[in-house]
Amino acid sequence: MHRVAISSTGLFTPPHTITNAELVTAFNQYVDLENAKHADEIAAGTRQPLTYSNEEFIVKASGIKARYVMDKDGVLDPTRMRPRFTARPDDALSLMAEVGVKACQDALAKAGMTAADVDGLVCAAANMQRAYPAMGVEIQTALGIQGWGFDMNVACSSATFGLELAVNAVRTGTARAVLVVNPEITSAHLAWMDRDCHFIFGDVGTAILVQRLDLAPAGAFEVLGTKLFSSFSNNIRNNAGFMSRAEDRNPEDRDQLFRQEGRKVFKEVCPLAAEHITTHLTSLDLDPGKVRRFWLHQANLAMNQFISKKVLGREATEDDAPVILDEFANTASAGSIISFHRNHADIQPGEVGVICSFGAGYSIGSVIVKRT
Repeated sequence: MHRVAISSTGLFTPPHTITNAELVTAFNQYVDLENAKHADEIAAGTRQPLTYSNEEFIVKASGIKARYVMDKDGVLDPTRMRPRFTARPDDALSLMAEVGVKACQDALAKAGMTAADVDGLVCAAANMQRAYPAMGVEIQTALGIQGWGFDMNVACSSATFGLELAVNAVRTGTARAVLVVNPEITSAHLAWMDRDCHFIFGDVGTAILVQRLDLAPAGAFEVLGTKLFSSFSNNIRNNAGFMSRAEDRNPEDRDQLFRQEGRKVFKEVCPLAAEHITTHLTSLDLDPGKVRRFWLHQANLAMNQFISKKVLGREATEDDAPVILDEFANTASAGSIISFHRNHADIQPGEVGVICSFGAGYSIGSVIVKRT
């Protein structure tokens, strides 16, 4: 068995930013249009009017201040309220693959590696652009990796679940190095017209290079252990799928997009995640209080504050558990990886950190690492 390390990470940031102010302006224009359209029903009491959103509500509910997106104009068009993408021909690189390739190239460059050093690729994301061919195979081929690629989806835990597979492949010797890539174009599955969630998601691409420790560059992070958990829940759900057309579903039906029972998710997932992290550390004879940093899933600021306090037994500082949520919003599986990518340079040799993600499923994944 080989010792395994995270050699580097990569980040692709989309070209457009939407601030809360811009988002609220567009949403409130949409509200005005919808209420005017249904004025008679509202007056008759057979329909409830839509209500305005505001910046204070968004920050208080989530901690989010802005988000990156692949398309801005479509989202901010009150007559459309969704991104506007152009279909590409089959012989062109797909949009999701393009995002994934750029993130992987960044990770390879940072490690001083090339595609020739990599044997496999896992495309781990909350949504896939299509059913097949696998996005992982397209990204693998575009990068020039001679080996294998495949897709996996465990919603917001996809990156950490993908890391477990990559670590095991490298540990057992079936691969020298594996890329785990998380191209998250979440703007396409968000209900931008729903006040309760219209602010939650943003687009991004991340990649993690997992490699044999003896082949990794100096300063890599050795993987001490991985731990996964899942238990079925309907509290975060998206019913869109290939059977929708056979069910004569309208693609605009509310359940064909992201929806959640936010309060239930907070109440149920936070204690589970805190227990998961604590149990994982204990299994490796590590004291939670001596962990240098927690790179947590970036879904909601209050969730991260609750979890880190539960694990540490005190309020966590920004240094303990960095937040990138305010800039990126919730980027599904990529959030904890962005946090690691942006906030690991100051970790000293021998110091330990935890990458943890949690979300629909329910699913929780943790990866414990030590700076070499």
